[in-house]
Amino acid sequence: MPKGMMKNVLEELERTMRMNYLYDFYHTLLTSRQRKYIELYYLEDFTFSEIAEELDVTRQAVYDNLKRSKDLLEHYEENLGMYRNFISRQSLIKELGEILGEDRSHDVKRILETLEALD
Repeated sequence: MPKGMMKNVLEELERTMRMNYLYDFYHTLLTSRQRKYIELYYLEDFTFSEIAEELDVTRQAVYDNLKRSKDLLEHYEENLGMYRNFISRQSLIKELGEILGEDRSHDVKRILETLEALD
């Protein structure tokens, strides 16, 4: 696969993963219709045409609703920062685990496992 194509695939995968995380954190703030669009597109990997057929709407309606829902999820993240905090916690947990290495006391190991389970 050419380098440019691989980069595009990785960027798209990154965007999809981000949307999946944002959806996990904020889905309760969306309407049931908005959740349906996000679920079909990002979680079930439907195409615009498949979503349009499933929901009996036009492809343009699918595009518009997905864009609004995605923008809303990004707005919630910008204001609440749950995903940003999740990424920071994961990074700190990983760093702490690397610093401690395998020589961990039972209590430290238990605390790290508890921190990891929070997310």
